[in-house]
Amino acid sequence: MSKNYLELKDLEVYQLSRELSKLGWDIYQPLSFENKKLMGDQFMRAIDSVGANVAEGYGRYYYLDKVRFYYNSRASLMEACEHWLELLHEREILSSEQFENVKKLYKKVQVKLNNLITTTYRQNQKEKKG
Repeated sequence: MSKNYLELKDLEVYQLSRELSKLGWDIYQPLSFENKKLMGDQFMRAIDSVGANVAEGYGRYYYLDKVRFYYNSRASLMEACEHWLELLHEREILSSEQFENVKKLYKKVQVKLNNLITTTYRQNQKEKKG
């Protein structure tokens, strides 16, 4: 591999999204069967989709394909943390500590995803010029 190539597992946004999935799993596991079916399953699908879309986008060649998956990742992040996580907290199904831990990591992932999208666009512009 080229010196400039970063493996997926070394990409910080991917590492953080995997960490987010672990926190999500810790929230999901103790839920009652009813809560898993009502909210937990959708929460886990959305939160796991963050890293999955980063991985799929990173594996694409064309920059617009990459960005499309990064946008999907960002949308899944919003769904998981701005909707499902908030509902779980409002309904007192998870502790304030769990809620704050996920929110803190969510903000980091959000920034890193936005940076990845911007960098992908800029890299394409650089390649067009040079």
